[in-house]
Amino acid sequence: ERDHMKGLEDQEKKNQDLHWSEKELTAMQPRDWRILREDYDIRVKGGRAPLPLRKWEEGNIPAPVMDAIKELGFEKPSPIQRQAIPIGFEWRDMIGIAETGSGKTAAFIIPMVHYILGLPKVRRARVADDGPLALIMAPTRELALQIEEEAKKLIKYTDFKTVCAVGGQSIEDQGFKLRQGCEIIVGTPGRLNDCIENSYLVLHQCNYVVLDEADRMIDLGFEPQVNSVLESMGSVLKAEAEEEAYQQEEKAKQGEALYRVTSMFSATFPLEVQRIAQKFLRHPTIVEIGDEDTGKNKRITQHILMCTEPQKKSKILEHLRRQSGEDKFIIFVNAKKSADVLARTLEQNGFRCGILHGGKTQDQREASLDDFRADYFNVLVATDVAARGLDIPDVSQIVNYDMPNNIENYCHRIGRTGRAGKTGIATTYLTEGDDEIFYDLKSYLESTDSQVPSELARHPAAQAPAGARGEDGNLLNTRKKDQILFAR
Repeated sequence: ERDHMKGLEDQEKKNQDLHWSEKELTAMQPRDWRILREDYDIRVKGGRAPLPLRKWEEGNIPAPVMDAIKELGFEKPSPIQRQAIPIGFEWRDMIGIAETGSGKTAAFIIPMVHYILGLPKVRRARVADDGPLALIMAPTRELALQIEEEAKKLIKYTDFKTVCAVGGQSIEDQGFKLRQGCEIIVGTPGRLNDCIENSYLVLHQCNYVVLDEADRMIDLGFEPQVNSVLESMGSVLKAEAEEEAYQQEEKAKQGEALYRVTSMFSATFPLEVQRIAQKFLRHPTIVEIGDEDTGKNKRITQHILMCTEPQKKSKILEHLRRQSGEDKFIIFVNAKKSADVLARTLEQNGFRCGILHGGKTQDQREASLDDFRADYFNVLVATDVAARGLDIPDVSQIVNYDMPNNIENYCHRIGRTGRAGKTGIATTYLTEGDDEIFYDLKSYLESTDSQVPSELARHPAAQAPAGARGEDGNLLNTRKKDQILFAR
């Protein structure tokens, strides 16, 4: 008897010493779950969060989805997937704050498919008349098309249909597909609104909603359309009283009632996004992934090169010639014309490259992206607007051929590399004409522990914000017109 007790005690002690990844699920203690979240930089606030997912096999994931996951080669869930999928399976509202490229598309599509599979067959039979069962809104058509592509891969082993409603394509064709019926609709706020106003789309039975890159939607001025689409839905919001909302979630899971489930994903969480969340979400669980300050990505090495405008051309050619053929580059410029001129220069010098800007047709932009992803060329010349919200994996280097005119765009640009835990390099060509951003750039480099070139550190325009005045009322960062700063 004593030996048996000692054996049990030894086993328990051994269990306590094991890392959570070596334990059986039943042996997990609260401390193990805390360590798991710390290991993956998962922070959870508000709402009642279910335990995170350790591996796919433990997730109660429907068989058709598991088959797709295996086929896609997703070996283990990403940090956002580990926490967002269990929350989605609870039919709970959620706000996910994570970088693009963190696997968030699958993090909201898997619970969405789980939800639809659990609905009575009679509701699925009515999609042609009463509209889709789930809706995903995205800020740009490129991102919407990308989400639909990923959704199609994950629903391959179901009989679900998707429709993508975006601008730049015929609304009549999209309306025809909607009338034939689909379970999932993906679209941009503007086109979804047009479809509703023209009676191509009804949302009578749509109870599952995802807003992806909500902060970009607000930045691009889509708040009224987002509100309009959400207000046109026939579904019932859960109660504002917390306990009542949880009881309603339980009823919904048992199939006794239906309430709207809303998830919102965003890289940042500004006031305008909070306003939409307060209006349409009920007691959401907030999941943050990554460093406390996700905008300041320490995995990106930032190089700032001071030069004159005419020197940029030789610098970019020299830079590209020094790199290995495997590296993928996105080179940012500020204007469509500059993109065309630079791409022509690179082609003439033996570099195959694609172009992404607002002057290209929808088909041309999609073809450029597909070719870049498929490695037909490894250099993409792009403007800010065209590249927003796109998840292009394995971009090893960003070059700001033209410095953007504000620090937010600089952050968005360099954030195209160093994604999903990888490292990246961002090189910026800085000229005298960019002096209005010198102070913000210097501050940003310091905050990310990056090297500040001495010419930038000493520059008068880098000593105070643009337009700041001293006690004497004079501008603090003016400089003499004839001052020569970057002699080369």
